[in-house]
Amino acid sequence: MKISSRFTVAVHILSLLSIEKNAHCTSEWISGSVNTHPVIIRRVIGKLKKAGLVNVRPGTGGAYLLKDLDEITLLDIYKAVEVVEEGQLFQFHEHPNPNCPVGASIQSVLELILHRAQAAMEQVLAEITIKQLVTELIQKNKATHN
Repeated sequence: MKISSRFTVAVHILSLLSIEKNAHCTSEWISGSVNTHPVIIRRVIGKLKKAGLVNVRPGTGGAYLLKDLDEITLLDIYKAVEVVEEGQLFQFHEHPNPNCPVGASIQSVLELILHRAQAAMEQVLAEITIKQLVTELIQKNKATHN
């Protein structure tokens, strides 16, 4: 099972908006960087807008950031694009055999462990801001082009 690509697409979009502040950041333009269809970009931007992270100019369009980069964490983005429902990163298979010694208890034994694992992942995402990520992107880009 993989986490939806909406998360990494959203991180890409916000990073691009922060680096290319003077560009006209339409969904078509952004889709060229992400290398996906503009409709997908519009859907993700819609979720980011609903979360109060970006806005879109009326008319000719173009997305822009509403918050400072150090105010946006990866967890904010993760939640904004609704990658998974709260506490539902791991899914259990339905109807294990209740007559089996494993099937009868696997969910109750595993559930707490998996909730802790999700909480740990979310804690890591909460500790990283877009500013940190963009700073690293800029440094990596400079190192690559020198």
